[in-house]
Amino acid sequence: MSALMPFLALEQTCDQVQAWATQQLTSAGFRVVETFDLQVARMAHPDCLCPHHGTDACNCQMVVLLVYRQDDDPATLLIHGQDGKTWLSLATPPFPHTDHHLEASVRRALVPHRIEVPASTEVAYEARSKD
Repeated sequence: MSALMPFLALEQTCDQVQAWATQQLTSAGFRVVETFDLQVARMAHPDCLCPHHGTDACNCQMVVLLVYRQDDDPATLLIHGQDGKTWLSLATPPFPHTDHHLEASVRRALVPHRIEVPASTEVAYEARSKD
């Protein structure tokens, strides 16, 4: 799992969660742009062993999505999956001008009060999402 504080943990593959999250966010009016895919990056290093599995047959995945609302600076959403579990985190830059309202809106789009997420869900972040 990433060192970031996840706000949602799902017992689904990273690919499933990425498709679901992208659909939820675009339905909420956000524009989503994928900027990094760990498995694509690993293709350049076929002999690289996974630090979690110790082999080159790795099911770990990390995807970085930029989430835009209109012309604002984007929120950075990290989706990290391993062994059929996936965690979602927001990477908050250490700048004082960070748009916390945008991040709260992204969290609400993914963890609404009436949660409709894939089966076997653990909400790891609730109280702070009511910003």
